[in-house]
Amino acid sequence: MRTSKALFTVLMIFTTLFNFAQGGKKLDKIIKRDYQIIECTISKMSDTTVEYSLPGETLQISIDVSKIARIDFASGRSQTFDVSQNNNVQASNQSISAQEIKPNTIAVLPVPYIDSDNQESSEDMAKFAQNDLYNKLLDKSSNILPLTVQDLRTTNSLLHKAGIDYKNIDETPIEDLEKILGVDNIVAVKVSYNITINSTATTYNSGNAKVSDNNKKVTTNDVSTTTANNQSYYYYTVYFDMYKNKDKIYSQTRKPFLAVKDSWMESVSYLLKRSPIYTKK
Repeated sequence: MRTSKALFTVLMIFTTLFNFAQGGKKLDKIIKRDYQIIECTISKMSDTTVEYSLPGETLQISIDVSKIARIDFASGRSQTFDVSQNNNVQASNQSISAQEIKPNTIAVLPVPYIDSDNQESSEDMAKFAQNDLYNKLLDKSSNILPLTVQDLRTTNSLLHKAGIDYKNIDETPIEDLEKILGVDNIVAVKVSYNITINSTATTYNSGNAKVSDNNKKVTTNDVSTTTANNQSYYYYTVYFDMYKNKDKIYSQTRKPFLAVKDSWMESVSYLLKRSPIYTKK
């Protein structure tokens, strides 16, 4: 009886230790202004940035505090970030004189193209995605009347003068963007993605079999070739918003059906054709 109780006690202790080890230490949570939650370990904070690492990784990632709404620390303490704590973008905007608003003009904002695994943005893909959406609107100009599309060079030049690019476009209020660009309509798209790679190996055997005279012993001279194949799968989430005179008139999120490299482009087309500015001809 005593042996059974002792064994039970040992098992309970082992189970507790195992569960504790599996659970690991508690993580900090960064809640971004776009409502994305990052579970991580925060290593360093300053007035402008927060440095953290993801679970199981040692790579240090930096994020501007202007993108953070709140941090819930593993200790149970929470810290809320006021947008006024880092208002460099708005301060820069104040030095830019407002453009005259051109009625029925729509501007295409830079498109943040973000790897959801490490929160890194691609400048080349951000420009490509912005240009792709701009060309889609031009191609469908007859379907978005009476709207006209602001020239992309004009849009990017005015944003550059205001100190705004694909990295901080989400931090600027739509009202300010309309004044900076001189438009009363804005389309804002963001693409988030992650990539998984599946590896498969195929082995091909070839050779000749030789049977001995006594018909009992078989010898072979086989050649074996193994080929490795890597297949990449792209998983996207496309966020599509439209604004008119500061008001959000359309907001949709779509995940492409196919996990292929350019499937996000199909989602952009799909959402554009179902937006309130688009009419079938």
